[in-house]
Amino acid sequence: MEHGLSQKAVEIARPFGFPVTNSMVVMWIVAIALILFAQNATRTMKQVPDGPQNLLEWLIEGLYRFLEGVIGHHLVERTFWFFGSVFIFILAANWFGLIPGVGSIGWGHVTAAGFQLDVPLFRGANADVNMTLAMALVFFACWIVWALQEIGLKGFFKELFAPKSESAGPMRVLMIVVFFAAGCLEVISILFRPVSLSFRLYGNIFAGETMLETMARVPHVGWLVQIPFYFLELLVGLVQALVFMLLTAVFTLLICQHHEEGPATAHD
Repeated sequence: MEHGLSQKAVEIARPFGFPVTNSMVVMWIVAIALILFAQNATRTMKQVPDGPQNLLEWLIEGLYRFLEGVIGHHLVERTFWFFGSVFIFILAANWFGLIPGVGSIGWGHVTAAGFQLDVPLFRGANADVNMTLAMALVFFACWIVWALQEIGLKGFFKELFAPKSESAGPMRVLMIVVFFAAGCLEVISILFRPVSLSFRLYGNIFAGETMLETMARVPHVGWLVQIPFYFLELLVGLVQALVFMLLTAVFTLLICQHHEEGPATAHD
């Protein structure tokens, strides 16, 4: 019987009672690789960068200027540590999941049709909804902290529920009711953001890995059929990292934007 990519990560070990899944292994590998790369690139800083330092500075500066044009200079100074880190991690994790062997190396059994993989040792980190939900929840916590730091508790509730236009008499009462109702809907929307963020990323990455696995089953030429889809998934991995970063950045701007003069201030 053929088995496709499971919808959830598979537990491969339980040291000291702590469950370790194949997606957690990939997450650790990617995180350690990024840390080692950053340490190597910044160990001996040069005025004229080359090698890893040049690549790291180009990436960081490019992301910083891009976000500065979206959310403004003030907010990017406060929040870039998160947006930059989450983009680089998601991109690295997405591309690591495309390395041959990820999802196809592990434990299994021999059948009449050949070797059947039962428990893959590796699984794309973002093909596990637990990983994407964790990142979305971390952003949600940061979003609340940033909002309270920028506008305070009173301003936070005012931003959600207070009328946004000047009016008087019965019209003002009507506006208060309308904006309060709209604020309640906005609260529901805000509470669902972590879910939508996590399932958008998980769904796209899981679908891509499932597609590649399906293509690999084509007899004799499976490796050849996969080639154009590998290039497609490289693009999808980049786009999904960019989408996650941009959505979280825009959500932050929307709650704090009245403290900004607008994106144009980033170029002053």
